[in-house]
Amino acid sequence: MTLKYSQIIVAVDGSDQAALAFKKAVDIAVRNQATLNLVSIVDNRSFGSIEAYGQAFAKGAKKAAEGLLITYKEVAAEAGVPEVNCIVEYGSPKSMIPVEMVKRLNADLIICGATGLNSAERFLMGSVSERIVRSAKCDVLIVRTPAVETAEKPVK
Repeated sequence: MTLKYSQIIVAVDGSDQAALAFKKAVDIAVRNQATLNLVSIVDNRSFGSIEAYGQAFAKGAKKAAEGLLITYKEVAAEAGVPEVNCIVEYGSPKSMIPVEMVKRLNADLIICGATGLNSAERFLMGSVSERIVRSAKCDVLIVRTPAVETAEKPVK
């Protein structure tokens, strides 16, 4: 069994906890000389049922996620991560991250925040991080934000 990671997924959604997960993922990727896969899944199930409105909102959410990942990619590259990939897709993060993305990327580690942006869904159906822990066939690191401090989001 190897203790070195080669393909790391970090789930980011714009939350403070995801920003802290990103920072830890960068450190781990640098130490392991691993590929860092920045993944943001736009949960299109929550968009309105009106077709035109839902599509416009989905496109705006995807564009915002792409902008965030580009910023994160620059920060990771400057920190010395050898390879950084950005992936933004539509779907359910609860199933896509631990199953589809792990298979597609041959990931051996997923890093995510303990909570994210969607607190209402977490209350009703459980968190994305909980589902990742239950479903992933690789190691998972859940990052908690200390109560007195929040992660600084990388800003250029």
